[in-house]
Amino acid sequence: MAEVLTTLSILVGLGVFFATILAIAYKKLRVEEDPRIDQVEEMLPNANCGACGEPGCRAFAEKVVDKTVNVGKCTVASPEGIDLIASFLGIEASKETKRVARLLCAGGKNEAHHLLEYKGGMSTCRGEAVVDGGPKACFWGCLGLGDCAEICDFDAIDMNDDGLPVVDPEKCTACNDCVEVCPKNLFELMPVTQKLIVQCKSLLEGDLAESKCSVACTACARCVADSAPGVISIQSNLAVVNYELNNLTSPAATRRCPTDSIVWLEGEAQFAPEEEIGLPTGRVETLVDLKNTYYQ
Repeated sequence: MAEVLTTLSILVGLGVFFATILAIAYKKLRVEEDPRIDQVEEMLPNANCGACGEPGCRAFAEKVVDKTVNVGKCTVASPEGIDLIASFLGIEASKETKRVARLLCAGGKNEAHHLLEYKGGMSTCRGEAVVDGGPKACFWGCLGLGDCAEICDFDAIDMNDDGLPVVDPEKCTACNDCVEVCPKNLFELMPVTQKLIVQCKSLLEGDLAESKCSVACTACARCVADSAPGVISIQSNLAVVNYELNNLTSPAATRRCPTDSIVWLEGEAQFAPEEEIGLPTGRVETLVDLKNTYYQ
């Protein structure tokens, strides 16, 4: 019995000893955390999407309180929510340029040729892509099975009748999920101020590119000639926009494109439905610029 009591006494003594060390270490080494972090985290949407560049809303809240990141970088919170956090912290929210996901392909079911139809349950873009790049004649084209729409937590992507994903700029938070899931690397996050977009990634040249997709870039270089120097260049048979010169871009670059592979976005939406322009009765008019110009 004495041996049992001795053993228990030793164990209790060791427990008290180590507990005392831990208590002292906690008191000496603990880092005081600003209580405002919890409050800011509660004010955030808690989507943990990573669009701000941080791994989650908690990490973002810590940097906002520490003033190393501006609260305006949260693209999910409403303007009112951003202003509320800024007012709480006594800071000014920055005006960030909105970014949205852009699809660099316009070759849907009606434009791009298909070589074959896969059967056997591979109903994802990633599933089809592993089999010789997919069923499209254009190796670089959108496969149209909606992996991007499936992964979007904000319901910002819908598939249109042409089999292309359409991004809703109002819902898009630039979280980067669609960029990562696309096996063809067709999505890119762009500021909405970038209006000139090449909707093609084919590296084939001229007639060969167009034979596989009617809206392929043929590297004809008309857009290069019609733009300010340095704005567009031809690289690996593809027109590439230099967005460092974005202030020099204009719709003029698109007007002689033979395949409409390069476009100018009038609004924020890509693949927006074409507006029907009614012609007045009683006279004949020729529509030249679709929306802005006509001759009587």
